[in-house]
Amino acid sequence: MSNELQFSSVSKELLGKIESKTATIGVVGLGYVGLPLAVEKAKAGYKVIGFDVQEKRTQLVNDGINYIGDVVDEELAELTSSKQIFATTDYSYIKEVDAVAICVPTPLDKYQQPDTSYVESSAKEIAKFIHPGMLIVLESTTYPGTTEEVLQPILEKTGLVAGKDFHLAYSPERVDPGNKVYNTKNTPKVVGGITEQCTAIAASMYRSVLEGDVHEVSSPRVAEMEKILENTFRNINIGLANEMAILCNKMNINVWEVIDAAATKPYGFMAFYPGPGLGGHCIPIDPFYLTWKAREYDYHTRLIETAGEINNSMPDFVLERTMKILNEDKKALNGARVVLLGVAYKKDIDDMRESPVLPILEKLELAGADWVVVDPHVEQFKLNGEMHKTHELTKELLQGADLVMLTTDHTSFDYNMIAETSPVIFDTRNALKEQAPSIKKYHLL
Repeated sequence: MSNELQFSSVSKELLGKIESKTATIGVVGLGYVGLPLAVEKAKAGYKVIGFDVQEKRTQLVNDGINYIGDVVDEELAELTSSKQIFATTDYSYIKEVDAVAICVPTPLDKYQQPDTSYVESSAKEIAKFIHPGMLIVLESTTYPGTTEEVLQPILEKTGLVAGKDFHLAYSPERVDPGNKVYNTKNTPKVVGGITEQCTAIAASMYRSVLEGDVHEVSSPRVAEMEKILENTFRNINIGLANEMAILCNKMNINVWEVIDAAATKPYGFMAFYPGPGLGGHCIPIDPFYLTWKAREYDYHTRLIETAGEINNSMPDFVLERTMKILNEDKKALNGARVVLLGVAYKKDIDDMRESPVLPILEKLELAGADWVVVDPHVEQFKLNGEMHKTHELTKELLQGADLVMLTTDHTSFDYNMIAETSPVIFDTRNALKEQAPSIKKYHLL
C-alpha cells in the first residue's frame, strides 16, 4: 500500500531517516511496555531517548540497571554505556526526536471509567516541543477514539495539523510479561494512522525494529478496538472457565479434567483455565474501556459485564472454599494459619498489577486469619497501605500451616516438597496435578 502513496517532503525525509537508521526515537513511559520497546529500538540501531516522570527510573536506565523482567540485563547495560539509550525526565529533549511512542498507563478510576490523564499530560509535554515531520504513536491500551478525540486535539493546539505537518498513529502494545516464546521483538504489530501516509510511516518504523509481522489497518479506531477485542475475548472465556469451576465444584466434578478432555477436540474449542481471579493491567481492565465507551452509543455490553462480574467474584469464591476446607478439620478461618504460595498475578514474574491474591489477602485479614506469603519473585508488596515482606519457602513454614493455598504457579516452587510437607493444600492453579495422588488432603479450585 505504501508504495502507491504520494508522500510530502517532510514525510519523505522521515522515511529516509527511518530506513537509514539515522532517526532519533523517543519512548515516553519506561515501564513494562516502554523499556522493552526502547531496548529493541536501540538494538535495531536507532538512538533512543526514554522519558519518564519518575527520576528513579531514568537514573536506573542511565546506570544500566534493569528493573523489567522482559529486558536482558546485559543488553540494557551495553546500550546505555554506548549512549545508544539515554533516559531523562526533561521533555525538552523531544526537540531532538524524529518519532516518539507513548507508553504510559491508562488505568480505570474508582468509577470504572478510563483515566486518560497520563496520555493527556504526555501529549501536552510533547506538544511543547513538537516539530514538523514528527511521528507520534500512542501504544497505551485505551478505548476506541482516544487517538483522535484526546491526543490529536492537544497536539493540534500548536497550529500543526496531524496528517499534514506531523504523523499520528495508534499501535497497541502486546506485551505478555513472562512469556518465554513471544516478546516485544517477535510479536506481530497492528498499526493504524489517521491517514494512509501516517499508517505507512509508522509501519515502516516498526518493520525496521521488529521481527514480527506489521499489520496495517485503516484507522486508529480499528487498531484501538482490535486491542480491546483481544483482551475482551480472553476475559470472557476466562469468565466461562471460572463459572464452570464454580458449577463443577458444586457438582463434585473436576473442572481441570473436564477442560483437558474438551481440549482434545482439534477444532472449535480453545482451552482457558479458571483461577483465583484475574490479574495484570490488561485483561481485568481493558473490557471496561469498551463498556464505558458503549454508553455513548446507548448500548449495554451485557456479556462483557457479566464476565467481569464472574471474574471479580473469584476471590470471594476462594474465601468460601477456604472456610469449607478448614471446617472439614473442625477449624475456623478466624485465627487459622494460612500460607499463600505466590502473590504475583501470574507465574514466573514479579508483576503485582491487579493481582487477585491481594483481595484474597484482604478478605483473609478481615476474617481474622493469620496469613503468610511466599513468592520467590516478589520481595515485598503493599496491602492496605502497609508494606509486607514475603517469606522463604521452608518445610517448617508449611508444616505449621492450617492450610497451604497455592495462588501463583511459579516454576521455581519445589512442588514435591510442598506436596510431601503441607498438611492441607488448596490448589487454585492445578499446579500440583502430578503430585496430587500422593497428597492426603488436596483440594482444587
